[in-house]
Amino acid sequence: MDSTYDVRVYKILTYKGKRKTTYTVRWVVNSKPHREPFATYALADAFRSELVSATRRGEAFSLATGRPVSHQSGASAVNWYDFAVQFADAQWERTSGNSRKTTSKVLMATTIAMLRTPPTAFKPVDVRTALREYAFNTRRRKEAPPQVATILKWVERNTLSMAVWEDPVKVDEVLLAVGKKLDGTRAAASSVKRTRRVLNAAVEYAIKHRILRANPLPKGRGATPKTSNAVDRRSLIHPHRMARILARIRRRPRGGRRLHAYFSTIYYTGPRPEEAAAMYVDDVQLPPADAEDQWCEVLFHTAEPEVGKNWTDDGEIHERRGLKGRAEEDTRAVPGPPALTKILREHIREENLKPGDRLFQGEKGGIIAGSVTRRAWRSARKEELTEREYESPMGKRIYDIRHSRLTKWLNDGIPPAQVAYWAGNSVPVLLAFYAGCISGQLPDLKRRMEAQEDLPEVTDAG
Repeated sequence: MDSTYDVRVYKILTYKGKRKTTYTVRWVVNSKPHREPFATYALADAFRSELVSATRRGEAFSLATGRPVSHQSGASAVNWYDFAVQFADAQWERTSGNSRKTTSKVLMATTIAMLRTPPTAFKPVDVRTALREYAFNTRRRKEAPPQVATILKWVERNTLSMAVWEDPVKVDEVLLAVGKKLDGTRAAASSVKRTRRVLNAAVEYAIKHRILRANPLPKGRGATPKTSNAVDRRSLIHPHRMARILARIRRRPRGGRRLHAYFSTIYYTGPRPEEAAAMYVDDVQLPPADAEDQWCEVLFHTAEPEVGKNWTDDGEIHERRGLKGRAEEDTRAVPGPPALTKILREHIREENLKPGDRLFQGEKGGIIAGSVTRRAWRSARKEELTEREYESPMGKRIYDIRHSRLTKWLNDGIPPAQVAYWAGNSVPVLLAFYAGCISGQLPDLKRRMEAQEDLPEVTDAG
């Protein structure tokens, strides 16, 4: 039962501080004390009168908020699980596959925090899987096996109402729960920030549909942990090490040359891995073999990230979309040095690729698999780096190849505006990410500052 008639209202408590006087209304609902401070006695007395009038009318009080039921929004009549399913469906239509997965994970963790009692008849892992993979997956919900459907029915019956979001104490408890990992330790700051972003969207959706009156999530300074977008310079790969890793990949007995061309394209032109994977033969403009200028041009216009077949509309593993942060038809052209021209020319010839073919294919055709590229990169790193280097952040992810290229462009003196265009970033984002990685220019900067000379000497006579 979410309401009670066991209510007692006390006299207004007056507290005279050094700067101001506070008037606090105190009342108890089912043995739980509640307090509401006011700046003036008149406001406090009016609020207390409302509470007393509600008790005289025989009105029930909410156990979640401590307020008369008539004061509540429609939150107490809406089950959180039902709302979360509705919100997941609304987000599905307007978000990408990776965003859908993130939303599902956040709603799963929040739903578990909103259960009246922990599951005893089911394994916790089965409950999490049922919520993440079926309840909050619009495309798969109707495909839920009988055992999953049983779990979801239990969850629906045992989930608290949306009135929880009107109780600040309960809100803090939920946020604390979703901010932890399964082992009870605190989640990474970036994970907490993503969780809060999804919950804010859910709460705003509830306000829009008049389920909640206001956003109860903490705002302002300290509401979310600080995160840094700056690239860790320890993740950058020195050209000598990169050359060794690429040579090792090329020597792989199975698909080594094909993978070598893929990784070389990322290193020399700096695309995101999903942009390189989406390239076609037509996207490469190679100069004639006898031309004096052997620079090529590479065109990026599409990204095909690997999100999993459960989260795409068509059931494919990859999702096709435009360049990140750009209009749907935007493209960008990046020059490739002669070394890349040679690699791509050999790759196209040896693979017998024709215009219209994918530039980087899997063994059976189609888009190159992320699992294959990650395995090849991990194996080459392990074989070419020392144990200490392998355990370090250096080149830990394929994305670090892109970071290394963009940093090298900046360190080579390429104007930031040009680097930003080639990278598909804005100049402010580029500088915010890579400012800490720029090096090798200090001697020149010192000479520039010395050219300004020191302050003129001033004698005592002045």
